Amino acid sequence: MKKKIALITGGYSGEAVISYKSADNIEKNLDNDKWETFKIDINPQGWNYLSSAGEKIPVDKNDFSITIAGQKINFDAVLVGLHGTPGEDGKLQGYFDTLGIPYTSCDTATSALTFNKRYTVAVAAFAGIHVAKSVHLFKHIPVTAESILTALKLPVFVKPNNGGSSIGMSKVKEPEALQAALDKAFAEDDQVLVEEFIKGRELTIGVFKSKGEIIALPITEILAKNEFFDYEAKYEGASEEITPAKCDEAIAEKIRAAAKKVYAVFNCNGLVRIDFIYEEATGNPYMLEINTVPGQSEASIVPQQVAAMGWTLKEFYSALLEECFYKK
Repeated sequence: MKKKIALITGGYSGEAVISYKSADNIEKNLDNDKWETFKIDINPQGWNYLSSAGEKIPVDKNDFSITIAGQKINFDAVLVGLHGTPGEDGKLQGYFDTLGIPYTSCDTATSALTFNKRYTVAVAAFAGIHVAKSVHLFKHIPVTAESILTALKLPVFVKPNNGGSSIGMSKVKEPEALQAALDKAFAEDDQVLVEEFIKGRELTIGVFKSKGEIIALPITEILAKNEFFDYEAKYEGASEEITPAKCDEAIAEKIRAAAKKVYAVFNCNGLVRIDFIYEEATGNPYMLEINTVPGQSEASIVPQQVAAMGWTLKEFYSALLEECFYKK
């Protein structure tokens, strides 16, 4: 009998638009012989199952079930395709844990930690993983641009501490541009991370677990046409992505080893994508951030990496779902 899977999409942030694209692509590539899938849209207006006929059927939040034509449906697992809050910051994972429903992502603690960029780099540094020098700012504690520049060397990246998709992020090369960048980031979040720029190659790698084994996908190199891999570069084609990255095997092995170490240190589960800068001067990979619900749209990086590994997306999503039931 086919297991019933809830594919969750939507969200409460500006990243919802990416969530819908990811969920469409995931749904298209699921193995219908193995899984009976129900797309659940979670947004501020409500939680609903979207039927193929366009009907909205509300979710019973008491047990995360739906009722279709008088028949109650409970889900065997949740496939997480929801970027931003509440699907990437651990809130939904805690809810599913209380209900005993397995899911294809990191747990509550890991999701909440990695959603906070500053806490992520602090834990990584504690584990001996290379990270950029940074300053953590809070909206309620005023700090001058001058004081930041005494702690960090230009150029710097200024980014909202929570969230993703590079919304609200800036690269600052001149002192007089810093305040505007801080204002832009604080418009998105009450916490901001200012990070020293590391010159090197931008490499990103998907990592997942299958049958308990941590597996690294092929590496992608990002050549942004803009100043950095911003929203436009990610989603509007203003970047060149080379998968697999053209790099020496020795460099590739360093990135894979660092990525697997990060996955283990943070107790990750399911699929994550880890962004690195490889500093050629020192030969060290610097971890930038961990994406616990990476994009899955047709234009996204992970589907490119899955193809480069020689898998179909159908095989890949089945492996992620099967991991929910592994050792249970």
